[in-house]
Amino acid sequence: MRLTAFTDYTLRTLIYLAGQQDRLATIAEIAERHGMSRHHLTKVVYQLGLTGVIRTVRGRHGGIALARAPSAIRIGEVVRASEPDFHMADCFDARQSTCVHAGRCCVQGMLGQAVLAYLTALDAVTLADIACPAAPALI
Repeated sequence: MRLTAFTDYTLRTLIYLAGQQDRLATIAEIAERHGMSRHHLTKVVYQLGLTGVIRTVRGRHGGIALARAPSAIRIGEVVRASEPDFHMADCFDARQSTCVHAGRCCVQGMLGQAVLAYLTALDAVTLADIACPAAPALI
C-alpha cells in the first residue's frame, strides 16, 4: 500500500503537534520544518479540523493543536479519513471496473483481506506510539 502525499502531510503534521502540546503551532512553522507546501498543508489542517483531530484558533495569536491526547488518536482512523479510497485494483470500484473477470475472480477478495489487515494493524497504533521526541519550535 502506498499512502498519498495528503496522508503523509497529515501524519507529519500530527507528529509535529504531538511534540508541541504546550502551545499552538502554525501552518507556516510546520511547512518550514518539513519542507511542505503551505497551500497543501492548509488543506490538510482544514480536513483535520473537520474530523475533530485538531483544534484551530483564529486570530493574531492563533494556531493549531491536537484536540485529543496523542494516545487517543488512532492512526487507522487518521489514514481512513485522509485517503480517498483503498482500491488496490480496478475491480474495487464497480462503477469504473473494466476487468473481464469481474464477478468470477478471487483476487479482489484476497486483496480486500490484505487491505483489512493493513487497516487493522494501523488501528492498533496511536499517535503517541509514533510521535518523535519534541523538536524545538521554529518561532
